Parts: sequence; structure tokens; C-alpha cells
Amino acid sequence: MGMAPEFPVTATGYESVLSAVIERSVGPQAVEIDRTGAFPREAVQALGEAGLLGLLSARNVGGGGESLEAAAHVIETVGNRCASTATVMLMHYAAVAVIEAHGPQDVRRLIARGDHLSSLAFSEVGSGSHFWAPIGTAKAGPEDGPEDTVQLDARKSWVTSAGHADSYVWSSQPLAGQEKAASAMTLWLVPSKAAGLRVAAKFDGVGLRGSASSPVSGVNVVVPADARLGDDGAGWDIAMATALPTLLVLNAALSLGIMEALVAEAGAHLARSRLQHLDQALTEQPISRAAFARLRIRTDSVRAFLRDTLEALATGRDDAALRVLEVKAIAAEAASEVADGAMQLCGGAAFRKELGIERLFRDALAARVIAPTTEALHDFVGRTCLGLPLFDAPGA
Repeated sequence: MGMAPEFPVTATGYESVLSAVIERSVGPQAVEIDRTGAFPREAVQALGEAGLLGLLSARNVGGGGESLEAAAHVIETVGNRCASTATVMLMHYAAVAVIEAHGPQDVRRLIARGDHLSSLAFSEVGSGSHFWAPIGTAKAGPEDGPEDTVQLDARKSWVTSAGHADSYVWSSQPLAGQEKAASAMTLWLVPSKAAGLRVAAKFDGVGLRGSASSPVSGVNVVVPADARLGDDGAGWDIAMATALPTLLVLNAALSLGIMEALVAEAGAHLARSRLQHLDQALTEQPISRAAFARLRIRTDSVRAFLRDTLEALATGRDDAALRVLEVKAIAAEAASEVADGAMQLCGGAAFRKELGIERLFRDALAARVIAPTTEALHDFVGRTCLGLPLFDAPGA
């Protein structure tokens, strides 16, 4: 069965390097990473050495200076082989978007040369997937500590690469004593080795099993005041301009990569399976062909929408913000549908692990519940289309 054309991205040196890393380090480990839940350290290191951790870093700090379109191509391609590794990368890219805009140059240079992995630390136990409403606090550091420090306290519920990243882009309420508006938050760059941070437990999920997406608690975590990323209380605006477009677009790209893998596995199964009593391959059965066509069409529709979203962002179209809010919701739901359809189409063979569809099925389910969830995005899209603010005013 033919695959869809490759994602349209300008040919640059990183593509051939990416292919080599996937064949050498990402693909061969995918099944074992899923089986054991081990963090894909070797794959991430290889991607860093190939310059792909610094793909979005500016050229003036030694990075690739590539576009979000290029990052989407990387995430789709990696996700096609190992969704856990792709999840680590997409959360890194979302964090890098913030760090590039507001972070210190020394960290930016480390990222650019592949020596620093970062991640987002937004979602919290007290507000769940409503990451725009942090419960965690920030206040002036202890009097007996160093000057110009801030103390952070929070219980983060979902941090990808927890315990493996070098830093977290960490959200909190605005500094103590500051007026709090709807969705007000402040962002900080927190070293993962900071005293007071603790990974609550090893991640043991249904899918994305190597992503190390664990809860992280922070108790009396002291960071320099200049670890703040942007202005106090401006975290939501910064996230909307940097992290959120990257996060949503790349989540859609990951879903697309999983869908393409599912379609390829299903097509290969139909081609090699025969009904001996009819002396026919499954590809000769109209019902099987129609079911396969539905998977192909659904996947192609997501590709077209992702392409349109990237074009809207690149050209500054008026509907760019709306497309960004829509793209993850569309891709997440489609991935679940294609995964379910592939399981049904391939029957008992898909239920066993050796075919590969069972792993992809589990990985496909995660996008719907990763913040912002499909339900939250539907609310944002509805509010945007109806001319309402994304958040109600405090006390409304």
C-alpha cells in the first residue's frame, strides 16, 4: 500500500541526519522501551549529537534556526517509530520556545549544541489539566538564604522527562503579594537538580511508556530571581505566544506520525494475509478495502489540517490562533479513531504484540488527555468563535 507524500518541508541537512539517527538509535529500541518503560536516553543523546535538540535554537547561539514546520517533520518522523521519544522531543521543543524568547544565553547555547534537555512543568495536582491556573506559589527567598532569590512550591502532576531533563520551564502563581488576574501565572527556568525537587514515582502508563511523564513535587525550591522567564504574571501571554503553539502543533504532528504507522501496519497485514478457502488476499475483499480507505482518508485529512495550520502561522493569517487551538483536538481524536479502526480491521493479529498495532493503539490514546485536553480545546475554540474571552473574570 502506498504511503502519503512526505510532509512538505524545505530540504536541509537535518533530514538525512534525522533518518540515520532513527534507523540507528530510535527505531531499534522502540519495542523494548515500550516493554520496560525505560527512558530513551540513548535515542535522545543521539538526537542531541545530531543537532536536533537545537533544531529551534537561533543560529546566533549555534542552533539550527529552523521553523516550527521543520520541528513538526521531526516529531512526525520520530513518532512514526517511537512515540515515547517523540513526546520527550516535543516537550523539549515547547520548553525551548520559551527559553529562546526569555531564557539566559548560556542555557540557550547548551541546548543549541545538544547538551541540555528541557521540558514543561505546567499541570498541577490542584488544577489538573487546567495548567493555566497554577496552584503552586512563588515568594521571596528565605531571609537566611542568598539575596535575590525566589522560593517555589508546587505539586506538578505531569512532567515529561521527569528526573531526566536538565531543566523545567516551571509555572507558578505570580509572586506573593501581587494582584492575581484570570489565568495569571509566572514562568521560571528551574534546574532539575535543584534542592527540594522530587520525582514522585516512575511513570507506568498505558502508552508513551518511555516518556517519564511523572508527577514532580517542589518544596522550598530556591532559584535566583533572574531565573524568571519574562515579566511576573505574564506567563500565560508568554505561553500563548511561544510554548502553546509549539506544543499543540507538535502534538498533532506526533498523532499524525502514529496514524501513518498504523495505516502502514494495517496495509501490510492486508497484503500478506489470505483467506485460503477463497484463495484471496484480504486486499481483494471490498469490506477490508473500504475500512482501510477510511483510515487513509482520516490520516490524510489530519495532514491537510496540520499543513494549513503551519501555513497560517507562517503567514500570520487572521485565523492562525484558531487553527492552533483546533489542530491538536482534531489530530488527537483522529488518531484514536484510526487506532481503533486498525485494531478492528486486523482483528486478532492486531491484539497480539508482534504486529505492532497494539503498541501504536496505546500510544495514540494519550493525546486526548495531555493538557490542554480535547474538552478544554473545544471550549477554547467555542469561546473564540463566539467572541468570548478564553477565561472568565475572577469571581464571574
